[in-house]
Amino acid sequence: MSQADLLIEIGTEELPPRALQTLCNAFAEGVRHGLQENHLGSPDIHQYATPRRLALLIKDLPTATADRSIEQHGPPLSAAFDEDGCPTKAAEGFARKCGIKVEELQSEDTDKGSRLVYRTTRPGEPTARFIPEIVRQALDKLPIPKRMRWGDLDAWFVRPVHWVVLLFGNEVIEAEILSVSAGRQTRGHRFHHPDTIYIPAPAEYEVLLESEGKVIADFDRRRTAVRAQIEQAASQHQASAVIDAALLDEVTAMVEWPVAVTGRFDERFLDVPQEALISTMKTNQKYFHLVDNDHRLLPLFITISNIESKQPEQVQKGNERVIRPRFTDAEFFWQQDRQTPLAQRLESLKSVVFQQKLGTLYDKTQRVEKLAGAIAQQLGGDKQLAIRAAQLCKCDLMTEMVGEFPELQGIMGRYYAELDGEQPQVARALDDYYKPRFAGDDLPGEVISQSLALADRLDTLVGIFAIGQIPTGDKDPFALRRAALGTLRIFIEQQLDLDLQTLLEQSAAGFDNALNAPEAVEPVIGFILDRLKAYYRDQGIRADVLEAVTANRPTRPLDIEQRLKAVDHFRQLDAAESLAAANKRIGNILKKVDSPLPEQIDPTRFEEDAENALYDALAGLQQQVQQQIDQGDYQPALATLAGLREPVDQFFDQVMVMADDDALRNNRLALLNRLHQLFLQIADIAKLQG
Repeated sequence: MSQADLLIEIGTEELPPRALQTLCNAFAEGVRHGLQENHLGSPDIHQYATPRRLALLIKDLPTATADRSIEQHGPPLSAAFDEDGCPTKAAEGFARKCGIKVEELQSEDTDKGSRLVYRTTRPGEPTARFIPEIVRQALDKLPIPKRMRWGDLDAWFVRPVHWVVLLFGNEVIEAEILSVSAGRQTRGHRFHHPDTIYIPAPAEYEVLLESEGKVIADFDRRRTAVRAQIEQAASQHQASAVIDAALLDEVTAMVEWPVAVTGRFDERFLDVPQEALISTMKTNQKYFHLVDNDHRLLPLFITISNIESKQPEQVQKGNERVIRPRFTDAEFFWQQDRQTPLAQRLESLKSVVFQQKLGTLYDKTQRVEKLAGAIAQQLGGDKQLAIRAAQLCKCDLMTEMVGEFPELQGIMGRYYAELDGEQPQVARALDDYYKPRFAGDDLPGEVISQSLALADRLDTLVGIFAIGQIPTGDKDPFALRRAALGTLRIFIEQQLDLDLQTLLEQSAAGFDNALNAPEAVEPVIGFILDRLKAYYRDQGIRADVLEAVTANRPTRPLDIEQRLKAVDHFRQLDAAESLAAANKRIGNILKKVDSPLPEQIDPTRFEEDAENALYDALAGLQQQVQQQIDQGDYQPALATLAGLREPVDQFFDQVMVMADDDALRNNRLALLNRLHQLFLQIADIAKLQG
């Protein structure tokens, strides 16, 4: 079967930079799905994405679909023909559906009797016939929150469409896509080559765009070029450029022909906290900042222009001119804020509502103070320092700097606290308690910071649950899922052996009695522990291991971590599968007992050797295992319990537990109950899968 390359290009006004890769990936997946649906295989698709185009190159696509054998089963022969052998309505309807006469149908013997069957071979069809609809459907399914319509055209898309290329081999596929007729002419750079470019064949697309059109169409190649230019420009100043991956992607999505331009700003601005300057450069201007060998900010930046200017110095001056007033504002805010100590801003928090039913930020601060102090005390830290950090933790929200740069909350609190002469641990806590700010972020490393981080998050969780605003679906306006996961990470990764339920009860006690916050404690525990599924899935821990450990609802996250590691190790032992099955069997037996489970074991009542063997084995290791469990040494405890495999297997092979004699039955149930309870102190291993 012959093959040809297919080029699809949608030329537009500038696409939203942050959505560019998502749109291109979704477009490629949509086209791939369409090709599969139409029996055209799953070919390799090379993607191109620039501010003004989404394009796909599909190499070696069959020029026609293959012939296909069609087989459809109809009604049973008994229902297809009457007593006289005449076709019934069922047979006629099936034939009509197949587009033939009843006499052209065949019969076939199946497990369910003889039936009518229709068999035919459907000849292949030209691939070009399917492409326009595949493209339309792929475009319709793109994740575009808000589509627009332009001019008097009927098409709706993320941006106005100016040209479309549908080139299959050497031939244009005639079609109208988004109200634009498809052709074989693309367009180059908006300024360097605004004219059309004729494409002889799909394979020449990328080379032609770059050589004639001054467009690097491949996103990855363009990103590599941007990075290389930034690094080269930085090296000319004996500096290092800080290249944030997200910013690099965004800048790559904004240019078709990248040209690095280095700019400079007044050194006096370096007296302003560098985070404010960096935030302005990255967020507002999309600049890359430079640092020296000691990672100190230099009065330099690199911007990526989308044009190769004949007067690059003018481009440089223009960017320097734009950044100056922003830095001047930051400098002014910094100087103004320093005139008022953080502590004097505490009263102003009374004017800021945290949540209507939960009061102001001042009210929240007072609750967090008590909880942070209690947590610090449990961790062996300074209670008063934790209380002081809690008092100040929201005060920087009332500064001019944070008002202008919200992303600097916490960071500016640290700066201002240091200037005010607060204790170093307190100042660091005002910044660190926001950690982790995002997935994979660092965690607060000091007791005061950890106490404040936990107190603030737990207060929010309890309060929002108490007023019934539990997250549903994608709606989570108070970022409770992130708060819960951050809480777990601090507990587990910072080795804090605290009881979640105790802390939540302490938090609930700080709310107004009218809220009945204590009732929110149990739902919040469940919500937080639910986050463990994703947390441990990312670490390769199986779901059944987590289910076994959390079956009895433990509330100390660090203890859960230790149990998980032990059970995960245990399930890999030879005895694990047998003991898991035995525990499941024991659990099922014990569930059927209506009366309270017997606890006293009388060895004199044993009748089978297997009973004595299990009792002796259990008695021989029970004290050791209990001691290991009490010390949190779960892995050696389970390893010791694994030695029960043989006597447990023999017990179930030789002993009838539910004997007719009440005393004998209760004695055996007591033996199994003791064994079961010993395992349950660690985990319900019956939930482990093979």
